[in-house]
Amino acid sequence: MTAVSQARSRSATRIGTDAEALSVARELAAEFAVGAAERDRERRLPRAEIDRLSESGLLALTVPARFGGLDVRPSVLAEVVAILAAADASIAQIPHSHFVYLNLVRLSAGHALQERIFTDVLAGGRVANAQSERGGKTVADISTRLTPIDGEDGRFVLDGEKFYCTGSLFADTLAVLARLDVAAGDLAPGEYVAFVPADADGVEIVDDWDAVGQRTTGSGTVRFTGVGVGVEDLVARAPATSAPTGYGAFAQLLHVAIDVGIARGALREASEFVRTKSRPWFEAGVDRAVDDPLVVQRFGELEVDVATAEATLAAAGRRVDTAVGAASGRSGRTDVAVSSTAVAEASIAVATAKAVADRVATPVSSALFEVSGTRSAAAGSGLDRYWRDARTHTLHDPVRWKYQHIGRWVLRGEEPPLHGVI
Repeated sequence: MTAVSQARSRSATRIGTDAEALSVARELAAEFAVGAAERDRERRLPRAEIDRLSESGLLALTVPARFGGLDVRPSVLAEVVAILAAADASIAQIPHSHFVYLNLVRLSAGHALQERIFTDVLAGGRVANAQSERGGKTVADISTRLTPIDGEDGRFVLDGEKFYCTGSLFADTLAVLARLDVAAGDLAPGEYVAFVPADADGVEIVDDWDAVGQRTTGSGTVRFTGVGVGVEDLVARAPATSAPTGYGAFAQLLHVAIDVGIARGALREASEFVRTKSRPWFEAGVDRAVDDPLVVQRFGELEVDVATAEATLAAAGRRVDTAVGAASGRSGRTDVAVSSTAVAEASIAVATAKAVADRVATPVSSALFEVSGTRSAAAGSGLDRYWRDARTHTLHDPVRWKYQHIGRWVLRGEEPPLHGVI
């Protein structure tokens, strides 16, 4: 069965409102939380859970209205992601690239490819990334190549090896970042994203992801050997990343949502543990851990931290909503200068939210043990997954560079770069 037919053989619900999307996310999060610790401990991939996510309609939330989707605002999607991340950060991470590459399709693809991809997603189809590589001087170095086939106009072969291919084990379609070194027809040399069926000849997906956290994201290696690609499968990356489109701010907003969700999930788990399992310290002179004044104080501090991260995420989401509207003309503001300013403000707001989330997610998931006591450190508790997930995910892109861009904006009015990672 091909990737397209597999996607269309599913039955996906059509979600009709923002409120319904959030309600469905909460229902699924409650389901996913039940087995999260066990899946993490056994590194058991959440195949059934990802199928449920597809069937629920949540993966189609950003499909444009003209193709039959709800076309939710970025702020709503970020709230959905945070809700899922509080239950299982791996499940929240898996569709991150799905949404990012749907945004690329929206911004840069031709109508035929848009119709193909969006139709598949509405039917439950899933897209995963094949972007990063090992071995380059920097993460921006791409060795995967598109080579024109002699005598076959508009046909290419794709060769290369990717790593950190999150969600690839669950995908119907892979979004593969590759370079074209020579002009071919109407295509100039540069970077392109090829949308390739995950089961195409020459595609090898390897289950070799071995990280301390987010252990079930399916983020391993994908190899491409002589994979046939047509010009109709290609999207130039530059239009989305070299113009003020909000592409980077949108992608980073979802990363922030994952970190904030982890922090909320860790605090929620700590509260339940203290209420049901912890013993009070004898010097407190109380019968229950929840009555220990020092524990109460610490929970108050942690709640302030998590609520601050959530509020900063929400504020950034509103900025991205405005930027996406300004860049696309949806808000009626189509002037490039206005769009550029709106996108810059969104990127700075998201960078600020990322910095706050970085300060909160790992410390709160570590403080879980501090407030819960020695019993929480038992290997079978599974509570360590929050810290491991936070520590792993916050490494995605260095927050120290966020501070640089924020500082340059505040001091010199410099807009952040348009490279798609801020």
